[in-house]
Amino acid sequence: MTTVRQLDVELSLPLDRFDLEVELHSASRVTGIFGPSGAGKSSLLKAIAGLTRARGLIRFGDEVWLDSEERVHVPPERRGVGYVPQDGLLFPHLDVRRNLLAGAGRARDAGGSSEASLDGVCELLELTPLLDRRVTALSGGERQRVALGRALCSGPRLLLLDEPLASLDLRLRRQVLPYLRRLRDELSIPVLLVTHEPAEVQALCDEMVTLERGRVVARGPSSEMLKRLDTLVGPDHEFENVLPCTVVETGEETSRVRVGTHEPSDVELVTPRIDQPIGAEVLIGLSSREITLSTGVLSGVSASNALAAEIRSIQESGVLRLVTAALGSNGPEVAVTVTQRACDRLELEPGRRIYLIVKATSCIVYGG
Repeated sequence: MTTVRQLDVELSLPLDRFDLEVELHSASRVTGIFGPSGAGKSSLLKAIAGLTRARGLIRFGDEVWLDSEERVHVPPERRGVGYVPQDGLLFPHLDVRRNLLAGAGRARDAGGSSEASLDGVCELLELTPLLDRRVTALSGGERQRVALGRALCSGPRLLLLDEPLASLDLRLRRQVLPYLRRLRDELSIPVLLVTHEPAEVQALCDEMVTLERGRVVARGPSSEMLKRLDTLVGPDHEFENVLPCTVVETGEETSRVRVGTHEPSDVELVTPRIDQPIGAEVLIGLSSREITLSTGVLSGVSASNALAAEIRSIQESGVLRLVTAALGSNGPEVAVTVTQRACDRLELEPGRRIYLIVKATSCIVYGG
């Protein structure tokens, strides 16, 4: 596996309501910058890209991009950064091909191969059928793929994504997210991803940094940070579990997947039909509100999935409770929303063995 260059950031930047004071050290493939709106996430990315002047130190591998004490400030075009803002900022008067070539021109100026970049990016993001279309005729999801493609065509050594799916509705976000995962898996470019969506953190991020009012308040492996569900659930007390899975069987109406990809588990799910070959990697979403808990095996029910699990924790979420349970003997943890009354009636507590009852139709197939 290709070694990812380390990014070291020690920044100070005055903002309107507070000062951004961030220390960040990462050598992960994808680092999620998480936090509420207005926390300084976008300002951090712009400073790393060189689009905003800040004080401090930015080092990428053995290259120093900013050292205010030594009066070093490498301009944006010499940093080799691919930056995708929230709105994509495509050229509306150009077709998809010429938007991509605008990025490829940067690669050519830096000594790279624009044609090789264009061909590879079109294959990765499935853009070839769109090349001759004007960007004004594209859907929101297609525009985001083109914006990603243009950044990749520039031959970046570091990719900065500022909430790339924020402008899309839920359906389109679920269509585009698998492309971001493919980008992560097939390219060796380190990524900083600004997001406030736990689904994106689960699907993409190795590491997670949480910002509040310009300060880092938490950091660590995303698998550990996601256990702090009280900071991640939405106002409706719902949490969507996103599970990487492998297709093992497909029938006329349903498919069967095994949870896990590179390290498959012993947990399988019946889902709506997935039009992917056996062995394909897919993302399956399970809403915490669409899972029923049982203390024993049920019979005579329509739900296709009864997953053995063990409770790891129970956390408050307003008037409800979030039960986190580990699937099978080596599967991931899944969050389930229940009432306090249900917790009391079922005598739920950490360590108890339970079953998660999930209808096949409740399984959300990303990209489907």
